[in-house]
Amino acid sequence: MIDHRANVKRTLFSALFFLLLSFGNKISAQDGKAIFSDNCASCHSVFKDLTGPALGGVTARGPWTDRKKLYAWVHNPAGFMQTDPYTQGLKQKFGGAMMTAFASLSEKEIDAVIDYVEKTFKAGPPTAGGGGAPAGAGGAQVIDEKDNSILYGVLTLILAVVALIMLQVNSNLKKLADEQDGIPAYEPIPFYRNKSYITLITLILFVVGGFFIVKGAIGLGRSTNYQPEQPIYYSHKVHAGQNQISCLYCHGGAMEGKHANIPSVNVCMNCHMTINEYTGTAGKLYREDGTEVNGTEEIKKIYAASGWDPATKKYTGKGQEIAWTKIHNLPDHVFFSHAQHVNAGKVQCQTCHGEIQKMDEVYQFADLSMGWCINCHRTTKVNFGGKNGDEGNKFYSIYKKYHDEIKAGTRDSVTVNDIGGLECQKCHY
Repeated sequence: MIDHRANVKRTLFSALFFLLLSFGNKISAQDGKAIFSDNCASCHSVFKDLTGPALGGVTARGPWTDRKKLYAWVHNPAGFMQTDPYTQGLKQKFGGAMMTAFASLSEKEIDAVIDYVEKTFKAGPPTAGGGGAPAGAGGAQVIDEKDNSILYGVLTLILAVVALIMLQVNSNLKKLADEQDGIPAYEPIPFYRNKSYITLITLILFVVGGFFIVKGAIGLGRSTNYQPEQPIYYSHKVHAGQNQISCLYCHGGAMEGKHANIPSVNVCMNCHMTINEYTGTAGKLYREDGTEVNGTEEIKKIYAASGWDPATKKYTGKGQEIAWTKIHNLPDHVFFSHAQHVNAGKVQCQTCHGEIQKMDEVYQFADLSMGWCINCHRTTKVNFGGKNGDEGNKFYSIYKKYHDEIKAGTRDSVTVNDIGGLECQKCHY
């Protein structure tokens, strides 16, 4: 008699392994997109130069044809650049900006980012929709990725049916063989009562379910790409981009206080007391759904909120508060000071908020997670000055030890981490 149970078990485990492998590939693709958004998107686009070069086709350029050199560059840009003329040229091309080091990224994570970038690059740039509406706020890439969830579901069902059929065939063959040998037949244990199968299914459900539960729990409270529709259509692209209005003119609190503050309607009226119509010099305005916006009508909403009568050019006293929807939120147990970053640290608004000057309706660019903040503190260098006579930011003058080390040449830079940027009580109190 031939016992087919071992073969059936091997086939079943092979099928399950194939399914988990496919599932893992799907996760890897998603991770590549997430890692790109969290670490790369603030400086790089797939299709165009931003603060850094476009990443599309990167593996065919310069030394990046050698993946090992790419790993070395991502982990330590300053060290790699010392002996590489290609990256030295990039630094000059982009105004002396040095890429941030990402020593915490593993080679597999870098590979996932490259795979995502190359896949997006081959798909081509997104097209504008909605009758000429921009493809995405702030130059964000809108990629129509094919969802393979249905395919994986069908494959899973097929494999499950095949496994059940093979188990039934094995049971019937065993019964026939036992009858020929005169062995009394026993009632087979039903599938739903077989401890081996129950244990295997339980483990699979535990692993898959645990992954999604943990991933969902980590993402609680994060609102990346959150883009509410505001009561008055305000285009940062027109104001900060086209008209070059400084962020600090409207958000003055960012320089001196914890909060950047939403400007009062009186700040709007400083300009719109005389600017009472939108002429369209910056192009037509569109909402995210593609509908066109009448800019002049939106200005009238400002007049209604401030109680301004454009005919008599006087305030009527019948103004009302504008119910703006807050976009960026942090947990109550987290301390964050705009002044510490904007005034002392000289951090640009775009570092956290993305290319705000290219956004019409503002959306949350970064996930504002603890890991995102810590990575920035680990890699961002503060202005301590140097040997060339540059005194640097006087805010850091109390760190005499680091200044002496820089003058002596034993230290070339100081990061936020070095001055206590990773101490828990800095952000949690």
